Amino acid sequence: MNNNYEQIWELLQQRADFQARLNLLPYDGAPEIKDRDGKKYLYIRKRLAGRLTSTYVGEYSDELYQLLLRNVRESRELKKNMRRLDRELARLGYSDAELAARVQLNLDFARANMKSNIYDQAVLEGVAATFPQTEDIIENGEVSGMSPSDVQKILNLKHAWEFILDKDVISYPADYSILCHIARLVNEGFYWDGGRIRGVPVTIGGTSYVPPLPIESVVKEKLEALLQDTLPAADKAIALCLFCMKTQIFNDGNKRAAVIFANHYLISQGAGQLIIPEKEVSRFKKLLVAYYEGKDGGEIVDFMKRKCIKTF
Repeated sequence: MNNNYEQIWELLQQRADFQARLNLLPYDGAPEIKDRDGKKYLYIRKRLAGRLTSTYVGEYSDELYQLLLRNVRESRELKKNMRRLDRELARLGYSDAELAARVQLNLDFARANMKSNIYDQAVLEGVAATFPQTEDIIENGEVSGMSPSDVQKILNLKHAWEFILDKDVISYPADYSILCHIARLVNEGFYWDGGRIRGVPVTIGGTSYVPPLPIESVVKEKLEALLQDTLPAADKAIALCLFCMKTQIFNDGNKRAAVIFANHYLISQGAGQLIIPEKEVSRFKKLLVAYYEGKDGGEIVDFMKRKCIKTF
């Protein structure tokens, strides 16, 4: 399933579209004509929980009857397409499992705090935006007095957070494919394929550390090792976040992708959120430089456990 994530996500989007169209049909069932006192009436016949039900629609007319027939044809076609997609999803290894109650609560918690999380991440990236401006961008897609690139970064953060807060996505195991898709979203409009592993050297401002070129197989192995570790969920999320930041897996957006990827894992475990608060950004950046250069002695991990993990 790990190599089929993009295809699975596309199929889930198609299935959601079919389900939405099915929900919009005014009548769901086969039309039935009943005679009473010399007049004809239309009903919808449908089997519910093993019982055949008949629901009154209205007095018979050719127009109404044809509408019901069109509904039947469209409903059958939509259900047929959904069954086809379900078979394809099953072939790719996807299963629609119910979320644990704690994970569902964590999703609600993250959705309620999404705007403030995006604002804190924007501050970490040096985006010059106030919280009200960030809200306007998230809600309306535009705001005056800001550069187009800063607006795009906030919109991209919104799309990436919406992505991981989807029920189907949060039930999918955290892995390299999820990380790459997050990176693609945060880099949208800046790179043609922002989710592709970096193939050029980069430098990081403010530090002498120069990250070596990442090797995909090595990155996958390291991520898998971290995910299989027996660390508590919060410690594991911090380890994932710091590894992605230091490795600089992508051409850009590594801190943004790392934080959101760590949150995908943390929320999927019902263990809270990982966010660098606005007031702690300066301290975090200093510790991050020391971490990059191998001089922090574990201080950044302790800092993130105390300051950056939000529980509910």
